[in-house]
Amino acid sequence: MSLSQHQLDELCVNTLRILSAEAVQKANSGHPGLPLGAAAMAYVLWTKYLRFNPCNTRWPNRDRYVHSAGHGSALLYSLLHMTGCDLSLEDIKLFRQWQSKTPGHPEYDPELGVEATTGPLGQGFGMGVGMAIAERFLAAQFNRPGYAVMDHFTYAIVSDGDLMEGVASEAASLAGHLRLGKLIYLYDDNHICIEGDTALTFTEDVEQRFRAYGWQVLRVTDGNDIDAIDSAIRHAQSDRDRPSLIMVRNRIGYGSPKQDSASAHGEPLGEEALRITKETLNWPLEPSFHIPEEALIEFRLCVDRGKQLEKEWEDLFTAYAKAFPEEGEALRRYFRGELPDGWDADIPVFPPDPKGVATRVASGKVLNAIAGRVRNLLGGSADLAPSTKTLISGSPDQAAQTPGGRNLRYGVREHGMGAIVNGMALHGGVIPYGSTFLIFSDYLKPSLRVAALMGVHSLFVFTHDSIAVGEDGPTHQPVEQLVSMRAIPRFTVIRPADANETAEAWKVAVTRKTPIALILTRQNVPTLDRDRFAAAKELAKGAYILSDCQGDPDILLIASGSEVALAINAQERLASEKGIKARVISMPSWELFSEQSQEYKDSVLPPQIQTRLAIEAGSRYGWAEWTGSQGDIISVDRFGSSAPGGEVMKRYGFSVENVMERAEALIASTTK
Repeated sequence: MSLSQHQLDELCVNTLRILSAEAVQKANSGHPGLPLGAAAMAYVLWTKYLRFNPCNTRWPNRDRYVHSAGHGSALLYSLLHMTGCDLSLEDIKLFRQWQSKTPGHPEYDPELGVEATTGPLGQGFGMGVGMAIAERFLAAQFNRPGYAVMDHFTYAIVSDGDLMEGVASEAASLAGHLRLGKLIYLYDDNHICIEGDTALTFTEDVEQRFRAYGWQVLRVTDGNDIDAIDSAIRHAQSDRDRPSLIMVRNRIGYGSPKQDSASAHGEPLGEEALRITKETLNWPLEPSFHIPEEALIEFRLCVDRGKQLEKEWEDLFTAYAKAFPEEGEALRRYFRGELPDGWDADIPVFPPDPKGVATRVASGKVLNAIAGRVRNLLGGSADLAPSTKTLISGSPDQAAQTPGGRNLRYGVREHGMGAIVNGMALHGGVIPYGSTFLIFSDYLKPSLRVAALMGVHSLFVFTHDSIAVGEDGPTHQPVEQLVSMRAIPRFTVIRPADANETAEAWKVAVTRKTPIALILTRQNVPTLDRDRFAAAKELAKGAYILSDCQGDPDILLIASGSEVALAINAQERLASEKGIKARVISMPSWELFSEQSQEYKDSVLPPQIQTRLAIEAGSRYGWAEWTGSQGDIISVDRFGSSAPGGEVMKRYGFSVENVMERAEALIASTTK
């Protein structure tokens, strides 16, 4: 007997519910509540609105979907399997197991169709905003009348927890300001958090809050009302001037004995409760992981539909590339992540200058030289562009009136900025950056970590990098931030010594395709004479011999950033006044150096020379890897002080005299 559309919809929704709940139960770990409650709205979105091709999950003009409520990952995996993506039923059965395709929270896998790593609440919300910005920017650059080659929506399912997080508030505020009309979020409004009813802590008027942000807010009072959800999404699509939040009143753990309770959130239902749930939803008790043929056929319509959507776009793009060959090739290149020929031709070479220039200033000049040729480089700062030197000259702001603008004014929203940068990188086709003072990197640390987890090409520019900030005092003087970022796996930190190292650092940042932080000075540092010292291009190796001595050195002076010039001065005086031979090593990046061959590393830091002194205006943690057990470290291991920067540095031991004294003492101790 054939099913009515209502019966078929109900069957499909319950397939998602039971498949997800069984995956959680088999793993004896996970979150069944959201999949049971939010399955209906996910079904409508994925089968009736989401423009994607399950057979090519990297199609550039696909709609983007972010499962921001990452704890409900079982629902995402059920959707991927049912719609025909490269995720088998066996993969579902391996939920949360070693090296499976179905980890406990979604992990970025573009081949599979997982658009972002989510789970830390609010991150997906912010990344979706970044995706919408990237889409609009590329559309403004490339679309022509009759050729909308970049034209898609960004969707997400968000939770109460997402909306409680500050990062979501920051991102939502900016999204409303930018009028990102192709951003649509479905809010799983189930009134339950881990500790109980959301009324314990979350009594604000969410609708009015988002309206105040500049969002369109729609309500669906019954989360199982397929027609109402359908109508709400269609209505959201029609408003191109405002992002949309669709508040869907769902029931967490729907159909289970734990419905509407906190216990439905983060623990398996249990065998007995799962049995009752199946009975309540008129589902066969056996076999486990049962998928009705009618439901599978309905979901798999997404395959043919997706192939057709991609083919229509490919045909459109072929005609577009014929009519606009330069633009067509540029858009292809953007999505391949390739740079144009001669992209670095305008990067300046800075002449020697004892007075020098702040590396933040050099960075601004290099950034603009690159931006002149790399037209998909865009970004900005958290209300600090005049200080971080991150404005792209000649470009308008990214705004509703100027969607092709390359200067993003993030406002004082560091965490939102980090998530948005990640979202733009995930979207593809752009090279995004964000900037602020190094001390405020703490505000976006979770986004830095997520960037590293995903391995995306997110760039971060952090200036005012040490106690040399001076008069602003300890609240603005970073101490532990450098080591904190260096501790993040798969995250590259570069602290250049002068203007030319800064230029080389930008070359690495643009080409490396992984998350990178550039750490730059506020104060001037000498621009080194590269006829006298090693070439700045050696920065790409992470550490190099900047200035050597005749014969074997008595001591290795290892420094980064502004302290490199201090090491050079100390080297000269140790030789002339004490007869001590020192080798100066510039070490801008531990991560890049760690990637070099052992032979190269030993050539820079010979194992037989254990007399090593590291100099860096930051925490000492981690430096022992390079100095060894017999080495010494001049570092900052307490908070800074308010005074002129030069005075603070001197008081904290960053003077030639102290470096010489510590070097002599170290040599004496190792030669006893």
